Amino acid sequence: MVTRILHVSDLHVGARDDPVVEHGLVSLVERVEPGLVVASGDLTHRGRRDQHEAAAALLQGLGPTVLAVPGNHDIPHTFPARLTTPWAEFERQWETTEPVHESTGALVVGLNSVRPRRHQSGGLTDAQLVRAGQRLRAAAPGALRMVVLHHQLVGPPWRTRKRALARRDAVLAALTAAGAELIVGGHVHQGSVAERREFTVDDDAAAVVVTTAPGLGQPRPHRLGEARGALAYRVDAASIAVDTYVWVQSAWEHTAARTFARARTQLD
Repeated sequence: MVTRILHVSDLHVGARDDPVVEHGLVSLVERVEPGLVVASGDLTHRGRRDQHEAAAALLQGLGPTVLAVPGNHDIPHTFPARLTTPWAEFERQWETTEPVHESTGALVVGLNSVRPRRHQSGGLTDAQLVRAGQRLRAAAPGALRMVVLHHQLVGPPWRTRKRALARRDAVLAALTAAGAELIVGGHVHQGSVAERREFTVDDDAAAVVVTTAPGLGQPRPHRLGEARGALAYRVDAASIAVDTYVWVQSAWEHTAARTFARARTQLD
């Protein structure tokens, strides 16, 4: 059985009139036919109620189940609400900032990496990692163990001033030790796909695929180096395949496909 998951990030609903976010997303769902859509934060641009309502209506109207986590743009832009009630509008639509989805083929754990006092940088506490580890270890045998957060664990290929998640190595080690096979994020509007053992020299390191989705929204259309795209995952008993889709002019292009072995398996 193949599990199909579509990963979108950084929609920035409310930034400007952008039909690509809505119509492009609908057409991509029709093309990929996912059983689950994961949205890794920055669903809105300023975290206002009307923006949250519009983003939720768009995502929930696609058809498949949606798992969403907040990004740094999904909390109030102004004080004091940014500090006193940062999650109120997000939770009004999604109930929790750390959702869990479980199906026959996958256990997906959402983590809230947003730190309201630091607009761009993100982090996870030890308590969050413990809870995530408990959930991952309870996954059914053979199920994909996936983690979704907003801030990237792997730096983008082009320049950016956005640093990777705080304590990145410790977070990666903790989640991998708990059985995570796929860890996904967004935030930088530039895509990357890698397997941990491609950049970690450790014979005992477990296999884990780490991805960053290109942003779907483009709140600053004249900023250089910000692609528009999404990632799709196809998972079976032996492998995780990652397809990259990029919006070019007025259509999606399937620009890359990589296949990774799961756990200790090897590809033929």
